[in-house]
Amino acid sequence: MSFFAIVILALGMSVDAFAAALARGAAQPNSSLKTIIKTALIFGAIETIAPTIGWLVGKAAVPFFEQYNHWLAFFMLLILGGKMIHNGIFSTTKAQEASPQNHGFWLTVSTAIATSMDSLIVGMGLAFLHVNIVITALAIGTATTIMSALGLFFGRILGIAMGTRAEILGGIVLVSMGIFILIEHIGLIQ
Repeated sequence: MSFFAIVILALGMSVDAFAAALARGAAQPNSSLKTIIKTALIFGAIETIAPTIGWLVGKAAVPFFEQYNHWLAFFMLLILGGKMIHNGIFSTTKAQEASPQNHGFWLTVSTAIATSMDSLIVGMGLAFLHVNIVITALAIGTATTIMSALGLFFGRILGIAMGTRAEILGGIVLVSMGIFILIEHIGLIQ
């Protein structure tokens, strides 16, 4: 696999993390630079681990994961997005409106795992090719870290402009991503 192909693959794998980070940043417009870096690193680390695990699992598990990965990603994004929509709609106190709910570590990890399902499958596919999985996984993780940080930063700006109801938009984006993944894997979109 050429350097150019690895870069394109890494960018392609980081797009869904960018979208999720954009939604998250919009929901948390008061995020500090430390929070942005920490969240981006979590997304990047998980996106590095996912293709590595996929590569290790290889040929034996490809049919199973190809059959069910879209359902897992769909339900995880549906639940996370639904929670964000619920929080955005039902945040009634002035304190909640002034400062959107802080998204904890496990919610960040869950979102990162949901957006890394495609990298897991790509890693399985890479098991059939002659690639250096360490370099490829690090490229995917690096691209995801950068794209997540950009998504969080630009989402934060969007969130300040929209106010606290940006969490609803973020939830809608996550649910939409889940629906798109499901529709794409079912074959309704080519």
